[in-house]
Parts: sequence; structure tokens; C-alpha cells
Amino acid sequence: MVKIKVLIADDQEIIRQGLAVILDAQDDIVTVGQARDGEEVITLARATHPDVVLMDIKMPRLNGIQATRVITGELPNTQVIILTTYDTDDWVFEGIRAGAQAYLLKDASTDDLANAIRGISRGESQLDPAIARKVMAEFRRISTPPTPPLSRPHPHVAIPLEEPAMEALSERETEVLGLIAQGLANRDIASKLYLSEGTVKNYVSSIMAKLHANDRTQVVIKAVQQGIVKL
Repeated sequence: MVKIKVLIADDQEIIRQGLAVILDAQDDIVTVGQARDGEEVITLARATHPDVVLMDIKMPRLNGIQATRVITGELPNTQVIILTTYDTDDWVFEGIRAGAQAYLLKDASTDDLANAIRGISRGESQLDPAIARKVMAEFRRISTPPTPPLSRPHPHVAIPLEEPAMEALSERETEVLGLIAQGLANRDIASKLYLSEGTVKNYVSSIMAKLHANDRTQVVIKAVQQGIVKL
């Protein structure tokens, strides 16, 4: 059996060791290292090429968001699960924008954590229920059209420019977008569509440009708003 390689990053030794004991007890999971700060987890990730990184947020030198951004940029086959006590909106959305595929709170059960690692290794996305509610609330906020002004604006008040029109997606781009909305990573999309991972990355970049989106989360939100995909 090929085991899922997990790298643990947390500034508290007792948490690192406890997580390692829990995960190494699983038949299909093995820990390949422990990091105590953001710089160390980047170094270990480059050396061990883990399948999954369990990433704390508040760590010395580099925080978990910064480390996630570096790891997901350099190691496309490594997925990041943010495992933290913080569920504030800023941390949640920054973590997702940085490329994390899952966001779990530290009160998650052993089974939930192990199943999240298995799901992430298959290219799925995982959100703690409390975090999922925040994401949906943000989606509804973005999707709600602004209330029109009741009176004519003052001549010196700047009027926001309309967002430029979105370009039409090709049939293949629409297909890729649908798989992004399902939470699939680039490598899984490539496997499903019999394409190279580099080709999928090009499609993702093109989709983001056409929908005027900065990240995969924003791509999905805009695609739902436009009726291109349905959640």
C-alpha cells in the first residue's frame, strides 16, 4: 500500500508530536517531518515532497498563510490543509487565496482529520462546517446586487466603473471550470480529461483572465453568478 505522506507544521511541539502519533497510527498515512515555523516547513516540503501539509497559521518567521503560498506555488502536487484554532474571516479567505485546499479547526475529531487528508490527497476540497458557513455568507454577499442610489450623486463623488465584460469561454474551458467548481486540483483535472498538468494550468490561467478573477475561489463565485456552472 502506498501511504499518504504528511508534513506537520506547528510552533507547539506537543501538538506536532500528538498529530504525528495520531496519523502514524493510520494504515494509509505516514508523517515525513515536523516543522516549527514557516521557513522550516518550506525547507522540509522541498526536501520531502509530501502529499499533504498540515499547516498552522500563527508561526514564527513566516506564518502559515505565507508558507502555504510558497509551497502551493512551487509544489503543485502538494496539497495544504490549514489546521488552526482561528476561524476569523480574514484568515479563512487569505488561506483559501493562498492555495489551501482545506481549512479545519483543531477541535476536529481524529476521524475527520484522517478523512480530510485522504480526501485532499484525491484532489477534493474540505472545509470545517463553521468555515463553510463563512464562505457561503461571503458568496451571498458578493452575489447580492448593490442597492441603487436614492438620489443623484454629488458631481464631485466618484462613480465606480462597471467591471469589464467577460469573454466567452471555449467548450474545453467550460469543462475545466466545471471540474474546478467540484474542488478538483489541476492534476486530477488533467487525469480526468487526459491532458497534461501544464495544459490544465494554461486553461485555468485563461479562465481566470476571461472571468477577471484572481484565484480559484473567485473564479467559481463569478462562474455561478454568470450561470456558467451550478453548485
